[in-house]
Amino acid sequence: MKYANIGGQAVMEGVMMRHKDRYAVAVRKENHEIEVKSDEYISYGKRLHVSGIPIIRGAVAFVDSLVLGMQTLTWSASFFEEEEPETAARKEENGSSVTSGENEKPSDKLFMTLTVILSLALSIGLFMVLPFFISNVFRRATDSSLILGVIEGLVRVMIFIAYIVLISRMKDIQRLFMYHGAEHKTINCIEHGEELTPENAAKYSRFHKRCGTSFLFIVMFVSILFFLLFFQIFPIESMALKVVCRILMVPVIAGVSYEIIQWAGRHDSGLVCLVSKPGFWMQKFTTKEPDLEMLEVAIASIEAIYDWREFQKDLTE
Repeated sequence: MKYANIGGQAVMEGVMMRHKDRYAVAVRKENHEIEVKSDEYISYGKRLHVSGIPIIRGAVAFVDSLVLGMQTLTWSASFFEEEEPETAARKEENGSSVTSGENEKPSDKLFMTLTVILSLALSIGLFMVLPFFISNVFRRATDSSLILGVIEGLVRVMIFIAYIVLISRMKDIQRLFMYHGAEHKTINCIEHGEELTPENAAKYSRFHKRCGTSFLFIVMFVSILFFLLFFQIFPIESMALKVVCRILMVPVIAGVSYEIIQWAGRHDSGLVCLVSKPGFWMQKFTTKEPDLEMLEVAIASIEAIYDWREFQKDLTE
């Protein structure tokens, strides 16, 4: 299986796919038509000239995925918001496939920036800082920083699993996870060299080694190793400083996890399969089996930016 250099995410009633400096979002509207928007997205890695630097590029790519993900999710949601008839008619006249940059107001960009910052803060607070405070409850039983570090890591993983399991039970999220499955199936179909049709894609796995769920799960385990090693080498007594150090290490942890997930996506060895298994297990919750119409939407998103036939031609040659 060959690496297709394409990835994406599920959005509301649709799929976003990204390839190099282009992305496309396809959404199944309420009238059952597929609306496709494609545009250019220059990553922060390229803007900052760090896309070739290991670890740093991973931390920047994580921010990229948050920014683009939030933009495309907001765009997809706009089709299902209640609107005044005049607004809806004006959208229909102007066409809804215009690039976001042409219509985006400064207030929209500010809102998007604040949303991404808030999302990052909540994620760091929930998965990095909260487990630390919970583990400190066990100081009454042991003074070993090693044992407390292991407890903190276990608590972190348990919080992450509980979070995924709980949101996977929500009805609206289940449809989002079906589109997530459609995203994976279509990419798997391309990378296995088969013609990209809904029927062919349906035969493939809804799990993928480069999935964001797998990335986050790897982040949980890499953080355990980093925190254990760092605080064994540099013992710190101040609680506030311990929290600050954990926050400062998040970009490094994200960068290392990115390198691991990219390596796994390009190889098929036994070690890669072993590393990928926990992520696949979590994807049982974050992906669901899509129907053919959902696969059709994912294919529309791919074909707007990616020549999968050329890729498969190179694959056979």
